[in-house]
This record gives sequence, structure tokens and C-alpha cells, in this order.
Amino acid sequence: MRNIVVIDAPSNLGLRPPAPGVVPGCHKLAGALRDRRIVQRLGAFEGGVVVPPRYDLGDWREGDGVFNAAALAGYTRRLADRIEHHVRAGDFPLVLGGDCSIQLGAALALRRIGRYGLAAIDGSADFRHPGNSDHVGAAGGEELALSTGRGQADLTGLEGLGPYLRDEDVRLFGMRDGDPDRAEMAALEISNATVGEIRERGATGLARDAVRSLEVPALDGFWVHLDADVLDPSVMPAVDSPDDGGLFPEELAALLAPLLRSPRCTGLNVTIYDPDLDPDGTAGTLLTDLVVEALSGV
Repeated sequence: MRNIVVIDAPSNLGLRPPAPGVVPGCHKLAGALRDRRIVQRLGAFEGGVVVPPRYDLGDWREGDGVFNAAALAGYTRRLADRIEHHVRAGDFPLVLGGDCSIQLGAALALRRIGRYGLAAIDGSADFRHPGNSDHVGAAGGEELALSTGRGQADLTGLEGLGPYLRDEDVRLFGMRDGDPDRAEMAALEISNATVGEIRERGATGLARDAVRSLEVPALDGFWVHLDADVLDPSVMPAVDSPDDGGLFPEELAALLAPLLRSPRCTGLNVTIYDPDLDPDGTAGTLLTDLVVEALSGV
């Protein structure tokens, strides 16, 4: 049994404002899951908080690249320091976001140590980059592209270690069936399974296949990224971009368990749930329950 260490990464630096002058509320995710006693229920240890810089778009305009880039670069290094420490100690970090740009911290931390894979359970590929879009800017929708070396050098080449992930070491689960990034994923041979394919082939079997493909000598391990927007809005409306056709809780549970219980799984981050969009708290309770259940036995 490894020690689960809970690290708060309450950064919303990678999201666009939901309305002019409004700050994205996903920075409250960690506090909301803690209110539901996630640390106590897991018997986890405290890993502290990596406090992000102030959310401030300043005079950023479309065409200026990724907003908050300097703040994101600094935050990624500091979060990577915390994650690296615990991975080297043999702990299992559970990183509570925040938006999806916190995945850059995990990717950088593991790249410092060796070669690691990524199993990303996400409603979208988060693969927007200058080669496929004129509208880059929000790193929360671009973190996989940035982690694989696509995008501006001040985020893709930190410490001279980019790319932090190789295309062939990525496994994606949960994109909607009509996702426009699928053609590019296929051309790059980035393994992916849409919601429809997960249902057709079976979540547990797909996850076990992914684990076998990631438990190979070439890799030192793999990380799991969970974006709450992979769930259908009927059960998880409290995200910045709710899209119909997502997974249901039992399907997500069947995906998570084999991945997280692999001895080669190094850690997990949870992102995008926004308590401001969950007035009765049911979505937050569901997310907490799913994570606790999936991590039992880690």
C-alpha cells in the first residue's frame, strides 16, 4: 500500500473568464472535495497547497499566445517540485485542481525523473495548438498539445525538457463521438477512445488494455488525468464546457479502477469541477465518491 498524499493545486490560470470580469470558479475544487472529507475517507496524508499567482489577463488580446503564460510557467515548475518530491519518495500524489493546465506540473515532474505515460480521461483532447487553430490562448484546453511539444516555447520547453510526453505514450478516453480532434489523433497515432467506443468495447476491458500497454519496460510508469467534464451534464453540469453525450458514473468508475490500481500508476489529478455551478452540491459529492471508490486499494 502506498501513501496517498493530497496536494491542492487551485489554479484557474488556464481558463477564459466565464463572463467579463468573472473569475473561473474551478479554483474552489480542492476545497469542495475536502469539505466532503476526501482526505479522511482515503486515509491520505497532507501534501499542502501550491498557491497559484493571481488570475489576471491584463491587456492580453487574441493573437498574443497563451494568456497568463509567465505565471503558468512559474506555477508549473513549483507544482512539479511538489509532485516530484512525493513520486521519488514512493508516495501516490492526488492533485486536486484547478483547471487542466495543472497537468503540465505533473508532466514536467515526471519528465525530470524519466519517461512516463499519460492516461487522460477527458471530455475533449485538450489538443488545441497553433498548427490546428487560430485561437490558442487558454492553456486549460491546450495542455496535452503543450505537454507533447506543440505550442509556444516558454511552456513547451521548460528546463530544456520538452516534450514532456511522447505521442505514443498517451492514452485518451472520453472524447465525444464527434470530436474534431479525432482525425489529428489518428494521424499522430495517439491512442484514443470516444464515449461510444467505450460503451461498445467495455470500459473495464479498455482500461485493462491501456494498463498493459503502459506497463512496459520502456516506461517508468504513468499518470492519470481526470477532467470532470468527461461525465454527462445530466450528472455533472458544474464544468466550464458541459457537452452532452458524456460518460455516466458507473462507466467512469469502470475506467478509473484498473488504471489507478496498477502498481505502475504514479498519481492522479482531478480538474475542472466548479462549485460555483453546483448550488446543491450533488455534483461535488458524486465526484468525491467516484475518486474515493477508485482509489480504494491503491
